Amino acid sequence: MTNDIDYGRLGERIKRFRHKAHWTQEQLAGRIDVATSTIAHAESGTSKPSLPLLIKIANELNVSLDQLISDSLPIADVYIQKDISDILSDCTITEKQIIRDILLTTKETLRKHIQ
Repeated sequence: MTNDIDYGRLGERIKRFRHKAHWTQEQLAGRIDVATSTIAHAESGTSKPSLPLLIKIANELNVSLDQLISDSLPIADVYIQKDISDILSDCTITEKQIIRDILLTTKETLRKHIQ
């Protein structure tokens, strides 16, 4: 694992947390007093948001800063597990079983092609 921030993944997480709050880019931008394009660029990974901006975004979305940059931290696995749990939280048992089967097949395929 490197110490570099993956800005594409950071943007995906900002977007996911924003959607979870049921906000548009415009609404989030207004709440933290930045241009909508600032949020759009952060979410698309085409800019490198400053630490003060990330703190504002995290505070407004009611998440911790490390949740936003989790794949750049040694404890990333904890946050990935939580992300998966959050994704599955509103699924039915049937949906969870299907997702499990998809994950198992994907994992087998990845391991077969990566080695």
